[in-house]
Amino acid sequence: MSHYVIPAPQQASVPVHGSSDLFPVHRIYCVGRNYEEHAKEMGFTGREAPFFFMKPADAIVPVAAGTTGPVPYPTLTSNLHHEIELVVAIGKGGKNISAANAAQHIWGYAVGLDMTRRDLQGEMKKQGRPWEIGKAFEASAPIAPLVPAAQAGDVNNADIWLQVNGAERQRSNVSKLIWNIAETIEVLSQAWELQAGDLIFTGTPEGVAAVVKGDVLEGGVTGLPSLKIQLG
Repeated sequence: MSHYVIPAPQQASVPVHGSSDLFPVHRIYCVGRNYEEHAKEMGFTGREAPFFFMKPADAIVPVAAGTTGPVPYPTLTSNLHHEIELVVAIGKGGKNISAANAAQHIWGYAVGLDMTRRDLQGEMKKQGRPWEIGKAFEASAPIAPLVPAAQAGDVNNADIWLQVNGAERQRSNVSKLIWNIAETIEVLSQAWELQAGDLIFTGTPEGVAAVVKGDVLEGGVTGLPSLKIQLG
């Protein structure tokens, strides 16, 4: 009988809202520049082909509804940015999924933050190097509890927003995604075979900016539990 030679890592998971159940996380895919106004503030225009980057599963920081989750301010940066996002949880895997069939593969939705070491990301861009150091660090993906798709309402037309210390920073509507949820799943599943347990961070609207230690961030998507964290 085989044994692991070191203790096996704990399974990353996200709580299910109103339940003691957990959603096990397999991979985390993120869509870059997927709201037009955010693309513009990052220096780009137009509907470019979607592109993706990834975070490790243990970048997840689950935050219970109605609580404030502590999130450590990361090392090596002096320009940490918030990016509020609608997160899609995949419940049924597949490859070459059509947009028309994408909904059949969605388990549920949550509110997430793609925390970004913008200075490190920018330096990597200048050098033509990968972005992982700017995006894929520990605790870079705080997330609120998941809501099953049937209970989440009309997420495709939901408002999305973020406040920092009570002042609004980001506000838009999911309908303004350049590549909507179904289209994103279609393109993503052409490049990777999606698996049950995958999370897709669908992109952030305009208004991204720096945050510092002590800041309280609260964001939401209409119909889903809001996400609240404090940087420490």
